[in-house]
Parts: sequence; C-alpha cells; structure tokens
Amino acid sequence: MTTSPRQRILDLFDGQRLTPVQRRIARILVEHAGRAGYLSSGDLASLAGVSQPSVTRFATALGFEGYPALRDQLRLTIDGYRHDSSTVDDGEETAPVSQFEQALTDEIANLQHLSDTLRDTGPLTEAGRMLMESRPLPVLGMRAAGALAGAFAYFAAKVHPDVRLLHEQGSLLADRLEQARAAGAVAMLAFVLPRYPREAVDALREARAVGLRVVTVTDSPVSPAATESDVVLPAPVGSRLVFDMHTAPMAMITILLQAMCDTAPAETQERLEAFERSAANRQLFLP
Repeated sequence: MTTSPRQRILDLFDGQRLTPVQRRIARILVEHAGRAGYLSSGDLASLAGVSQPSVTRFATALGFEGYPALRDQLRLTIDGYRHDSSTVDDGEETAPVSQFEQALTDEIANLQHLSDTLRDTGPLTEAGRMLMESRPLPVLGMRAAGALAGAFAYFAAKVHPDVRLLHEQGSLLADRLEQARAAGAVAMLAFVLPRYPREAVDALREARAVGLRVVTVTDSPVSPAATESDVVLPAPVGSRLVFDMHTAPMAMITILLQAMCDTAPAETQERLEAFERSAANRQLFLP
C-alpha cells in the first residue's frame, strides 16, 4: 500500500530509542516531510534548535555513516513516493490525482499504519485497564484536539462512572488535576496533536507531578508529548490539506473505548443496559 512521505520518514525511526534531542530532530523531519531530503545539516539544526554535531549523532544513531547518507535515504524515500503516485506497474503514465484523492489515499495509509501498530496489543490493553480503573477519569484535549477529547468523553461516560473533561488552562487546570487526584484518579487520558500546544505538554507534566499516569493519543512516537507520557498510542494525522485530517485518531477513540470495555465486560454491560432503559423512559431517540 502506498504511504505518505510523512509516514515513510516515521518508518525510519521505528524501533529506535531516541534521546529527547534526537526526537526533536526527528519531529522536524516529519513536519517538513515534503523537503526533508533537501535540508542541509545546518538547516535541520536551525529548525530543530540543536547543534550540527547533534544532527550528525542523530544520523549515526539511525545506522547511517553520517547526515549525507541519511539525507540520501530521505531523498529516495520522497522520490519513491512521488514515483508511485504517478505511474502504474507497467510504467505507463497515469492521470495526475487531485489533492483530495491524494489526501484520502494518505488517510488509508494512515489507517493501515495504525492497524500495523496495534498488532502489539500490549500498550492498548494497558491503557484500557488504567483508564477504566481511574475513578474519576480526567480527559484532556486542547485546541484542535479538543473535539477528539469531547467525543471520547461522551462515549466513555456510557461505561465509566466519572469522566471529567478538562477545559481549563494554567493554574485552573492544575487545580482540576489536583482535585481529580484527591478524588481517587490514578490516570489521565490526553489528546495532543499538531501543532502541539505548549500548554498541553505542560499539562501532561503537571498531571505526572501530582501522581497521575498519563496515556496520550498523539500523531507519532516522536511527538513532544511522548516524553511526558507513560503510555503513548500513536495515530498518524493527515497533513496534505490546509487543515489536518484526524481519521486515525478518531479510529483510535473507538478502539481505546473497546479496550476499556474489555477490561470490565460485566460492568460495561450493566451500565449500557441502564443507559438504554433510561433512554427509553425519557424517549431520547426517535423510533
């Protein structure tokens, strides 16, 4: 299946143990996927806010002799992607696809990558258990991720007795986190997506400071949120259009809810049946 340049670059880091500085460099390459193979080491260092020797060490950590070898691989990755999208197997030229078709093709690739990631069910199972056991369960999402947090909180409230959607920022958010911890919370779920709000990453740090374990849905394992999280659930974001497409993160919401339900099937069934009885009594839905 054809994958986007962003995803192909992410694949270079798969399984690598990167330092925080190296994660920053990797993130810049992902964010500038379209021209990643044409950045000099100085350009990359400047964009990432690191030294040029750090860029060289990053390349060698990935198994390359130096940054030029890594850049050659990045160029091959990008050029290979463009070739795949413009030709068919027999070498004949095809009609160029529209930006909308290509954006949707990227989303199909993102969903496939999500499927491949979830072959290892360990992190997902751990996240589901942590979130279901946390009473209350604080859920955080700022800016673009706010809609995802709201969608998760809506459905989670059907199977969890105390879901708390966090809207505040700054000291008010710190108050809510302390209150949740005092009430018995042991974990927080966060959605942190590009462009990575500073206050969101600060909130992850604050949550861990008060004793909460943090489960984070973010776009890649090298996002700034990863280093401040106990469990990271990567769900790639489509970035081909003016505004990002969140198809894979939306899929992750339903998958994570299922993981929560699987940890307590009897309780889940009881709560769902109670909701159905209540909905019928109040005639919430049309026949």
